[in-house]
Amino acid sequence: MPRFAANLSMMFNEWSFLDRFAAAADAGFKAVEFLFPYDHPADAVGRALDEARLTQALFNLPPGDWQAGERGMAAIPGREAEFADTLTTALPYIEATRVGRVHMMAGIAPRTPAHAATYRDNAARAADLLGARGVNVLLEPLNPRDMPGYYLGDFGMATALIEELGRPNLRLQFDCYHRQILHGDMTMALRALLPVTDHVQIASVPSRNEPDGEEVNYPFVFAELDRLAFAGYVGCEYRPRAGTLEGLRWMTNA
Repeated sequence: MPRFAANLSMMFNEWSFLDRFAAAADAGFKAVEFLFPYDHPADAVGRALDEARLTQALFNLPPGDWQAGERGMAAIPGREAEFADTLTTALPYIEATRVGRVHMMAGIAPRTPAHAATYRDNAARAADLLGARGVNVLLEPLNPRDMPGYYLGDFGMATALIEELGRPNLRLQFDCYHRQILHGDMTMALRALLPVTDHVQIASVPSRNEPDGEEVNYPFVFAELDRLAFAGYVGCEYRPRAGTLEGLRWMTNA
């Protein structure tokens, strides 16, 4: 059975953010992930995690001005100093939560040689800095329907960069929802890409709700992850149709 991590940005929204940790633990989760913790002090996030006896599976590096539509800056020339600052900002949260992996968002940007060079350099910089602290840096391709104009919109791009840079802690974040929309062929991709995959995420396709129906057969996917001996976490990055707790019945059948 995969190790599931509740996504506290999408799930348990019936509670305030710092109360979601205990709610997730009470619901049976042993691990959590979320998009961003930066609206709360690092020690408060770490304390909520520890009090709930949870493992922090993943969170994102700071994305820039999210409310203004920014979705990272790693691939944007001229913002290298700001990107370096995001690494500094994340360090207290990495320490407080003892997280083993962070997602580096590329940003809304065209695919030009200049943007590719910036993305490559920033990925190497992040991997080197965080690798010294035992943290993996993850690249996640996102589909253009949910995030129009996002630079990293192809699994081949992500895996090619991982291979090119050769950093052992630069890894793939395999979001099944995004993969199915971008390319399909999820099972064969899992088999091929598992050696570079450090985190998996799930949601129904196309609605991004609980993984209990629609076009992806998740019981089969979970069995395949077990067969492949995937040892990482499977993040539940979905929007509950109704209440979070009411939507957890899928876990009893997983």
